[in-house]
Amino acid sequence: MRKELLLFPFHVMVRPFSGFWDLKYDAMGNLRIAGTIVFFVFMSVVIQQQYEGYIFNHLNVDEFNSLVQLRNVLLPYFLWCIANWSLTTLMDGEGNFSEICMVTAYAMLPIAVILIPNTVLSNVITQEESVFYYFFNGVAAVWFFFLLFVGTMTVHQYTVTKTMVTIFLTLVGMGFLLFLGLLFFSLIQQMYSFVFTIYQEIQFRN
Repeated sequence: MRKELLLFPFHVMVRPFSGFWDLKYDAMGNLRIAGTIVFFVFMSVVIQQQYEGYIFNHLNVDEFNSLVQLRNVLLPYFLWCIANWSLTTLMDGEGNFSEICMVTAYAMLPIAVILIPNTVLSNVITQEESVFYYFFNGVAAVWFFFLLFVGTMTVHQYTVTKTMVTIFLTLVGMGFLLFLGLLFFSLIQQMYSFVFTIYQEIQFRN
């Protein structure tokens, strides 16, 4: 893999307008790198949850489950990509599904870059200095949302206003998809319980 592709996500971090333009029109994006970024975000969240300083960590380590953190990273990521793609195909968006996946993953890079050093920082600062810890967590979140906004606007060639409307409708779409998913699994569970009950009745009568 070319060195330029490996370093390109960091270029997107500091120069998002030109970076996302190059991703779309100069084929500088890479799905494997996007997947790697999502994995590093997952790892950074796990590391922060498990190793942040005791002043900030109110999590019971005995109840910690990395699979839950994996779900908390992957589920919003794929819900966003699917909802955004479904919506923008109806709103004359120029981005395809793979470009949306890459843009979303590349926008997540500040989270991975900031959370791990901030976790180290949380172990050496005092309660009075905790403002720095929360500040850097806030920077990671704001940076991510800014990159996601610019990436969405660039990949679909939208105006600022249309991008804001699209992001709002995408969030609504994510909620709708989540509701449908929960409804589907609830129906599957009820069907399984019904079939299992009938099976038990048949076994009992025999």
